Amino acid sequence: MDATPPPEVSVVIPVYGSAGILPSLVQRLDAVLADAAHGHEVILVHDCGPDDAWAVIVGLARTRAWLRGLDLRRNAGQHNAVMAGLGQASGDYVVTMDDDLQHDPGDIPRVLDRLRSGADLVYVQFESRQHALWKRLGSWFNDMVARWLLKKPRGLYLSPFRGMSAAIKREVLRYEGPFVYIDGLLLQSTGNIATIEAPHHARSDGRSGYSLRKSISLWLQMATSFSVMPLRLVSVAGIIASGVGFVLTIVILLESIWHPAPVAGWQSLMLTVLILGGVQLLALGVIGEYVGRALLSINRRPQYVVRDGINLRERD
Repeated sequence: MDATPPPEVSVVIPVYGSAGILPSLVQRLDAVLADAAHGHEVILVHDCGPDDAWAVIVGLARTRAWLRGLDLRRNAGQHNAVMAGLGQASGDYVVTMDDDLQHDPGDIPRVLDRLRSGADLVYVQFESRQHALWKRLGSWFNDMVARWLLKKPRGLYLSPFRGMSAAIKREVLRYEGPFVYIDGLLLQSTGNIATIEAPHHARSDGRSGYSLRKSISLWLQMATSFSVMPLRLVSVAGIIASGVGFVLTIVILLESIWHPAPVAGWQSLMLTVLILGGVQLLALGVIGEYVGRALLSINRRPQYVVRDGINLRERD
């Protein structure tokens, strides 16, 4: 355990499938932070990836006292891994970023300048993103939903490259639930948000660990962990469906009185049943999502489980 004085800045980076990038990333971080801050630490959180990234982290940390490592027992996801790193961060300011060098360490000094100027939270906005089309479309959809559910300021891109004060970090760490969405916790903690613009670089090695399934799962965490709006939506859908059904019932009754005829229209009947059945199943699914998350929270499912660590500080 390290007992040196706390640094000015802590950089938290979740690591997944980036063993080949880490030596270059660590070298660039050291070169930038040595001049940008009065003491620094970098916390690499190995999120149980498919390669030997943990062995690389251990090898790098043995000769760098400021480099700390956490090894998780199972894959917890990017946001939960960041939460693990925040729990170890001791700096006056905390910066989070990705491990693939698409986020340039050279932009960290500008993030720190905005934090020192009084901002609680700083997001790095990218001039153009080097992502696949489906990821850009997913980000657009996530942005639209976040504006609606989380009251996110218009035009603010929720980037994983962000900086926060120690006070905001402590507010985030108050959350003990298993379903972590860092940006939701940050937006609940402060409205004093600043931005800087920076280029987004192509991934230098390997491929992203974010799949479509993980992206959908993250969206569900945002939608059901920080808002009851989905429940209200299905309630409105149920009211609309019931209203339409009531009106159609009156129309059919009047039609049968005015124009008696043999019963017909099984196609429309089946269509109505399928639509109403679909609305009911949707409502049950949304309710089930909330109930399931509540059950796992009550059972105290952990946000992450640590297997090992290196160069970690003594905690109070």
